[in-house]
Amino acid sequence: MTATVHSTHSSNREMLLEHLLVGEVLRYLWIKDYAHVEFLKPQVDDAGYDIVLVCNSVTRHIQLKTSHATARRSNVDLHLHLATKAGGCVIWTFFDDKTLELGPFLWFGGSPGEPLPEIRRFRIAKHTKADATGKKGMRPNLRLIPKGKFERLTTVAELVERLFGLLE
Repeated sequence: MTATVHSTHSSNREMLLEHLLVGEVLRYLWIKDYAHVEFLKPQVDDAGYDIVLVCNSVTRHIQLKTSHATARRSNVDLHLHLATKAGGCVIWTFFDDKTLELGPFLWFGGSPGEPLPEIRRFRIAKHTKADATGKKGMRPNLRLIPKGKFERLTTVAELVERLFGLLE
């Protein structure tokens, strides 16, 4: 497999896609006259979420996942801690690997003000790398959420509605 900018600079791409998604959400909210939106980012990535957005008295702790449009990934791993956070949810964003155009989006979460759906029942994730004996250890705090459990959204408007409800 030939290395691409996507694989050799995946951390940079991840941050770029995060900024693009947050920018699209903030733009949509601005147009809807919601100029005061809090955007928070934890200093350490150990609590199961990447960002926090607060709008219209709704707080969302959001785990972000990304895949290019032709990716075959069938699940994502989620930390159990996300279920303890206000409005925990997951946004799985697909993007065009040539233009970085965003969409569609996959949504896993409850209604505004509701907790993350129960995730303990899902399969426990394994480490991606094997130990010296070739065995991949279990990661008891991570669960694999199948793609089929996500709701497909095509627009940022639909995504904002899932995050914050209908905005008047």
